[in-house]
Amino acid sequence: MAQRAIREFDAKRILAKNWKDYFGGEFEYDFKSILITPETDLDKIPEEHPWVKETPLVAKPDMLFGKRGKLGLVLYKINTPGDVTWEDVKKWIKEKMGEEIEIKGVKGKLTHFIVEPFIPHEQKEEYYVAMTLSEQGDKIFMSAFGGIEVEENWDKVKEVTIPILASEEEAFKLIEENIPEEIEDKKNYTEFVKRLYKYFKDLHFAYLEINPLVLKDNKVFPLDMVARLDDTAQFVAGRKWGDVTFPAGFGRELTPEEKYIKELDEKSGASLKLTVLNPEGRVWLLIAGGGASVVYSDTVADLGFVKELANYGEYSGNPSRTETREYVKTLFDLMTRQKHKSGKPKILIIGGAIANFTDVAKTFDGIIDAMKEYADKLKEVGVKIYVRRGGPNYEIGLARIKKAAEELGLPIEVYGPETHMTAIVKKALVDDEKAESSS
Repeated sequence: MAQRAIREFDAKRILAKNWKDYFGGEFEYDFKSILITPETDLDKIPEEHPWVKETPLVAKPDMLFGKRGKLGLVLYKINTPGDVTWEDVKKWIKEKMGEEIEIKGVKGKLTHFIVEPFIPHEQKEEYYVAMTLSEQGDKIFMSAFGGIEVEENWDKVKEVTIPILASEEEAFKLIEENIPEEIEDKKNYTEFVKRLYKYFKDLHFAYLEINPLVLKDNKVFPLDMVARLDDTAQFVAGRKWGDVTFPAGFGRELTPEEKYIKELDEKSGASLKLTVLNPEGRVWLLIAGGGASVVYSDTVADLGFVKELANYGEYSGNPSRTETREYVKTLFDLMTRQKHKSGKPKILIIGGAIANFTDVAKTFDGIIDAMKEYADKLKEVGVKIYVRRGGPNYEIGLARIKKAAEELGLPIEVYGPETHMTAIVKKALVDDEKAESSS
């Protein structure tokens, strides 16, 4: 599973899109949100969204970072208690658009904003609810003390774990039994959290937070939302998500190679991900599976080679031979631009767990296609290849890739599922280098 963060605007849009199926009849949500980008014509907004001229407004960046209120990046009052008008918002966004800020040592420019109606309320009406996945089951966090001080009041947050195999009835019972005593509107809060949990499960969220959540009788105001989706579930829940984007984290623009793989991924039923960490690094990973990619990367770090880790990513979900070839060619292009500064050969680890349905031979054919095209460049910079794979047709795939590499003059070692998944990393980075240095 790959957890991908989405914008607050998309989190609220998806909620509104599915509101009737999960909350309709019991609760009301008057969705009014506008996403402002550098391409937005601000002068046309009142024509497209007349309500901006009819209600006080709030505006803030929508760029996957939190604590916007504490950072002074929420526009909601002008010369308190004066209301914010559309003209105020337009002026503020023009001033902020493109402004460089620094958050936890990361610098980036403000490019996306969300504009909504301002909802008057008292601090005591700010509730908190969040849901996330864990190894023990789904975790739900609930509190009557939401808002920007929720972390300072974390001792008042009630945590409940829903066991992995729990029925819906069992899950709802656990929620009911753990509602914080301080919640004033227990009836509506309880019913909303139960429905939100079903929504969380059905739409394959990995994380969902509403803070603060304001309830006024049956009217729901999710004033701030944070969400991550399991993007490998797009074929199951994509229709309910609609046209969702997965932006890069704040302060980080996608490289041309990352953009290309992202475009491939969006057109594919498979999962193709690439993050370039250090293009001058010596250790490159070509990993099948999101979980396996985490394990291999962590092992590289645990062995003390984190500064040499060049990339992070995955190819999974049974990609076609063509998709695999394009993914690997992109990786090889990055790998072969220059030799490593140490003079040592670069290390390419082709790994993965034991696949359930991915045809190993077919994806390895795509890797072989790319190897043939980049063989001369791979030899020029110096590359040692280590392979560990299991799954459908893995024997055929391993035999083919070993034969192809040897014919191309590329040093390669090949292992099947009898070798532990992470043992190949230790062999490539520690054992073989020790053997070479002692010989």
